[in-house]
Amino acid sequence: MKKFLLSLFAIILPILTFAQEAKEMGIDEKIDQVFGDATGWFVSFIFYKIDFGNDVKVFWVLFPLIFGALYFTFYFKFINFRGFFKSINIVRGKYDELDHHETLVAAGDSTPGGDSIETIAIEGHVGEVSHFQALTAALSATVGLGNIAGVAIAVSIGGAGATFWMIVAGFLGMASKFVECTLGVKYRDIDEDGTVYGGPMYYLTKGLKSKGLAGLGKVLAVLFAIFVIGGSFGGGNMFQVNQAFQLVEHITGGDDSFLHGRGWLFGLVMAILVGIVIIGGIKKIAKVTDKIVPFMVVIYVAASLFVIFANYDLIGSAFAQIWNGAFSPEGIAGGAVGVLVQGFKRAAFSNEAGIGSASIAHSAVKTKYAASEGMVALLEPFIDTVVVCTMTALVLIITGFVDPLNPPANDAQAILLTSSAFASSISWFPYVLTVAVVLFAFSSMISWSYYGFQGWTYLFGRTKKMEYTYKVIFCLFVIVGAAASLGSVIDFSDAMIFAMMVPNMIGLAILAPKVKEELNKYLDAIKSRKV
Repeated sequence: MKKFLLSLFAIILPILTFAQEAKEMGIDEKIDQVFGDATGWFVSFIFYKIDFGNDVKVFWVLFPLIFGALYFTFYFKFINFRGFFKSINIVRGKYDELDHHETLVAAGDSTPGGDSIETIAIEGHVGEVSHFQALTAALSATVGLGNIAGVAIAVSIGGAGATFWMIVAGFLGMASKFVECTLGVKYRDIDEDGTVYGGPMYYLTKGLKSKGLAGLGKVLAVLFAIFVIGGSFGGGNMFQVNQAFQLVEHITGGDDSFLHGRGWLFGLVMAILVGIVIIGGIKKIAKVTDKIVPFMVVIYVAASLFVIFANYDLIGSAFAQIWNGAFSPEGIAGGAVGVLVQGFKRAAFSNEAGIGSASIAHSAVKTKYAASEGMVALLEPFIDTVVVCTMTALVLIITGFVDPLNPPANDAQAILLTSSAFASSISWFPYVLTVAVVLFAFSSMISWSYYGFQGWTYLFGRTKKMEYTYKVIFCLFVIVGAAASLGSVIDFSDAMIFAMMVPNMIGLAILAPKVKEELNKYLDAIKSRKV
């Protein structure tokens, strides 16, 4: 009896202690602290900065991403440039007849876990969404708060010159996207009902097995699946809804807003909307994103162009600042290298080229040529980084809202900085930007739910029970994310997103020759069509 009481006391004491501390600190603060203590080592490792001296510190994760993109650019003979207009034609449907057959030898595998490519015919196509829908679904996960807040921080710290290196990194990232999304289609699984399961989990498993590295492939695939699930709950969910709520609260009165202290209410509404969409799978997600993403991008770019041309006399000066700041900056920590680091960092963190996430969305496309979707995917970093991020940077530079001596301390401040820059020319635009941020956050969440779900099914199976378990958990995290600022939880999730790069880049490097085969096969098909 004494042993039982002692055991019971030993169990209850930590709970009572936690409850007392939680009462003093706030339950969300206590949870955040405990979580931070447990996972801090992982976050510190993934976001470790290599010190090069002279105030130059670089995240180690940037090196494999940038050098990998550079390698793929040369290996595929500048596919990111020479394939650009062909990619646009694919999205326009110019080569659609190459896929229109009654039966076809599909890109993908109809046998879960199988390794042979089988002849299947589903609705005359194989896959679930069009090239355009796959592109918008993947874009919805990357075009978002990073394009608004992240660029403001990068340009504030690195000066106008960071924009130049951001554009360079965006062009390089197009090659990485091409490789991973081609592999996503080539090694996908297709169920009997036509449901597609794809992404790095599958090309790591099956692709490396074909190279005699089955054990390594399985380990890397499991790691990636774990990382993508973690990333979907935090960076792809809680962070998005939290930042959206903060801006909505600010625009509706701040501390006097009817939403002040009611983040859970905003989160509940968002969770219901997210749930309605994601319950229908990638087809429903794509039907939403193919309307939201073009609308968001057009509105944002149009507003940016309005601000830029309203200050047309400063355009020449802005481009001079970008060029001079890239190579001979003044007053920037780390000099030219510091500027380069800021530009590359923002591009890599924004377009996620090399992370592997986008290949999950692109793998659901209707095509029998894997390289066709790889070429569509290379447009993604161009739109995300070269167009949208550059627009934000130009607005900030032209309106004079770039101050390296007083950069925004966090994403919330950075969004307000960008909002103020637009408001200097369009007084009512902060309201439009608030709507845009909410839509950005919403579209990012629904796409990331699909990414996390694919990792979940890879680990736990494809049953309806497992599907709904994941989707309910995801929606609950939407409410938690809006109601509580769990900084440590989100930091851990962000770290998991960039940890995805490790297994993915290993797989891309090993399987690059397979991608070259697929590219040649597709280009040959286009040539034979013209004859």
